[in-house]
Amino acid sequence: MKRAGFLFEKAFAPESLYQAWIDASKGKNNKRATLEFARNLGPNLDALHRELHAGNYRPQPYTEFTVYEPKQRIIYAPAFRDLVVQHAIYRLIYPLFNASFIDQSFACRVAKGTHAAADYAQAALRACHPESYLLQLDVRKFFYSIDRSILQTLIERKVKDARFVGVMMQFANYGPVVGIPIGNLLSQLYALIYLNPLDHFIKRTLGAQHYCRYVDDFVLFGCSRAQCMEALAAIKAFLASALHLELSRYTLHKVRRGLNFVGYRTWRSTRYLRKHSLYTFTKSACKGRLQSVISILGHARHTGSHAHLLKTLKGKHHDLFNRLPQSYRQRYHPQLEAAHRASQPASRARACHPA
Repeated sequence: MKRAGFLFEKAFAPESLYQAWIDASKGKNNKRATLEFARNLGPNLDALHRELHAGNYRPQPYTEFTVYEPKQRIIYAPAFRDLVVQHAIYRLIYPLFNASFIDQSFACRVAKGTHAAADYAQAALRACHPESYLLQLDVRKFFYSIDRSILQTLIERKVKDARFVGVMMQFANYGPVVGIPIGNLLSQLYALIYLNPLDHFIKRTLGAQHYCRYVDDFVLFGCSRAQCMEALAAIKAFLASALHLELSRYTLHKVRRGLNFVGYRTWRSTRYLRKHSLYTFTKSACKGRLQSVISILGHARHTGSHAHLLKTLKGKHHDLFNRLPQSYRQRYHPQLEAAHRASQPASRARACHPA
């Protein structure tokens, strides 16, 4: 395999650091750290350039905080100057590694995401016989369990520039013996790199025709029950031996029962938001959090929940509904929800509808 070299000079040239500052500033122009860095932009970029090329660059301590949705996690936010360095690295290596990822790896990639993953999952459900089985798996404490020595080996398969890899690995170290910090831009890419061997093992060695993954949540579709159990044993062994990971859970059932994946409850015929998203929507609407409401409406746009959410806003939070962008308000058609409800079997409507 041909490896890329001379990446250090390309990534950390003055013009590359300037472009990385532009990338790091997007959406953060009103943040104090961004403004302070921009106030002395030339000297700050020059200082980064000198430190990197002298070999004495070290990231500053992370700012730690805890989030509780959808579950409790500690987030490690880098200093802005270190975010600039991460963007300089990311701009160069993302295309290099992205070319080796399978099409069905959806997280944190350009032109992919939760909507694309949900669309693929529903298409896979429709392509498979409803009486066949699907196997859904999840890695236990994925980010906290990544073996950094294995990660470095996977990176070095593509990158032969030792200085560059050394800087990259500084953003994987954060204290514990294993794991990488959640909150880094590069951590998202490291997660893709780390589970890429698993994707190729499932597609090539196991021969899975319908398969997709979003971070550490992955699904095999359209197998017999025996094939699913064989795949489960093989995946467990591969994770343990090749990546030093283990599964936290797995779900095995018939395709006709649908699946919970990337924030949706999906069947062959329809799709709804998960209950947690509906709870967050109700909570945000009661507190008047417009941006959160808009975000969830966007997430629900191509689901059976969308009309229901708009109806709820119109009926119970009329002022908030009127603050929505016009394009959202124009989508409010009460008759669509009634027609959708009428088209669903009564048992499914009772069990699965978010209302």
